[in-house]
Amino acid sequence: MSNPPNFAQAVDLSSLGKPKPVAAGPTPGVAVTSTNLTAEFLPLSKTRPIILFCWSARSAESVEMLAIMGTLEASYKGAWSLGHVDIEAQPQVAQALQTQKIPYAVALINEQIVPLFEQAYPEAQIRLVLDKVLTLAAEQGVGGAPVEVIEPEEEEAVAALEAGDFATAETAYKKLLARKPANPFAKLGLAQTQLLIRTDGLVLDSVIKQATDNPSDLSLQLKAADMEIVNGGVEAAFSRLLQLVRDTVGEDRNKAKDHLLALFTLVDPADPRLTAARSALANALF
Repeated sequence: MSNPPNFAQAVDLSSLGKPKPVAAGPTPGVAVTSTNLTAEFLPLSKTRPIILFCWSARSAESVEMLAIMGTLEASYKGAWSLGHVDIEAQPQVAQALQTQKIPYAVALINEQIVPLFEQAYPEAQIRLVLDKVLTLAAEQGVGGAPVEVIEPEEEEAVAALEAGDFATAETAYKKLLARKPANPFAKLGLAQTQLLIRTDGLVLDSVIKQATDNPSDLSLQLKAADMEIVNGGVEAAFSRLLQLVRDTVGEDRNKAKDHLLALFTLVDPADPRLTAARSALANALF
């Protein structure tokens, strides 16, 4: 593996705190070193995808996410393998992977690096990313594509959506989540269905005009953001709600923030617009 352009550039640790004790028990995955990266992980990536996760004991967020990655690796039953890179113990490896901040993850597929994400995400969204990795790898002859398992409640929801019965679809997704709280497709399906319920019968131009004419009306701004995202205006919806977060306080600010977080779940975790919006939200809040 050739060194990337920034191989000699140090990883920025300035935002990290003092070392914190890592939860008891073995660290998920296999520790990555400069030796086994080339001797073991690269050859293994020809037979199944490898996820390399960069973390530090000084970043509680990355420690928590590493635990999630370990749980996910077990749930995928050998479809991919997890390697963990302690950026302080293995700075050269972290630099070779072009790590700028943590948590950070890349995939190795047939000895090629595929950047995945450089911040924390909920488990449901990580599963979506992993499924895309498996699909991409399978297209290159590495491993198998993810096996899609359709739950009966999901079939009920899809049939209801095709019939335009959003209420029944919402109920079906809620039933599935009650039975399988971590199911990523149920979470995404419910969020999409509830968006359809909120925007059913609305006209984009009319809603946007009302929101423009009444900038202080929180409900109209939330409704406008819904209409923008359902019509493909991801950046417009995010910008509208980010401005609300900046301009409001108290309960109104919480409502704007929560609505924005709900819309985040509807966007591909790898979408740069989502990454930018998450960063902007953090700056607006803190």
